[in-house]
Amino acid sequence: MLDQSRQWHLFGYDMRRIGHHWQVAWAECLWGDRSPVRARLDEVVHVEGGGVQGKFHAGALVAAGEPTCAAIVLPDSLVLFKTLHLPLAAEDELESVMRLEIMANSPFPAADTAAGWSLSERGDKGLQVELAIASRSAVMRHLGQHHDVHAIDEREVWALAGVRPIVLRGFAEGARLARYQRRLLRIALLLGGALLLLLLILALAAGGKYVRLQQYEALAARVESEAAEVTRQRQSLSVANQTILAVNDVLREYPDPHRELARLTALLGDEAYILQYTQRGRDLRLRGRAEDAAGVVQSLTREEAYEEVADQGITAVGSSGVEQFNVNVRLREGGP
Repeated sequence: MLDQSRQWHLFGYDMRRIGHHWQVAWAECLWGDRSPVRARLDEVVHVEGGGVQGKFHAGALVAAGEPTCAAIVLPDSLVLFKTLHLPLAAEDELESVMRLEIMANSPFPAADTAAGWSLSERGDKGLQVELAIASRSAVMRHLGQHHDVHAIDEREVWALAGVRPIVLRGFAEGARLARYQRRLLRIALLLGGALLLLLLILALAAGGKYVRLQQYEALAARVESEAAEVTRQRQSLSVANQTILAVNDVLREYPDPHRELARLTALLGDEAYILQYTQRGRDLRLRGRAEDAAGVVQSLTREEAYEEVADQGITAVGSSGVEQFNVNVRLREGGP
């Protein structure tokens, strides 16, 4: 059965301690021996003793820079060195682990133990930590005899394990670390102020954009309100045009009978008359009488408004001398 505690592990990290992992990462970034921030902001230390003479900055020997504090390197005869190999999981609790290691490896009483450590290597298989342990009373005797130092907070005390020094805790290193902490605080305040200023600039820019947007929206609303009447009139005009077009289409499809009757009256004159007039669209059917029916048919044929004139026959009406004609007429589309 799956262990319930394993449900909170992701890539080997306990997610319940994610806040602690975050704090450890930041502490290593700002306070670690290989921290790029500390390498930039830490002070130059004048170092002497133990066969070493020079200036150190961020744990490395340098030629330039004005030292602001001093440290004394203990001879190897006063220091117990030990190289520890720890698993990567111990990094989050490295302070606690090293306190236990110091208690386990120190041959001196706890009150007389001065110790320090440095993380020398971090690899895929684990951590390599250099531990230095010394007797506090023996250190003070050495400082008094060889360097005329009698106060415990007068000088920093270092031990040299290989190339990088190890700072023994509990001496004068606290003042330098306090100044470094104040520098970090000032930089954090400057960065915070710059961030706030940037946010203020962005807020002002966004506020200006918002005000302009409100102005544009008000202008758009006013223009839309003013254009509403024009739009309504345009729609009314469009409807009227559509109505006119529809009426024209109807008139083209169904010509006005009054106009055709007036045209026939002008064409026939007083010599002929219409007995029957039938109109279906552009098709006319005429039945009438005249003394010269053939002449009437010819007159209708010559009319430009008529596309086609079909004589359906002419008959005489008794012995009255009057003839009856039947004619089918097709009006010309779009004609006068």
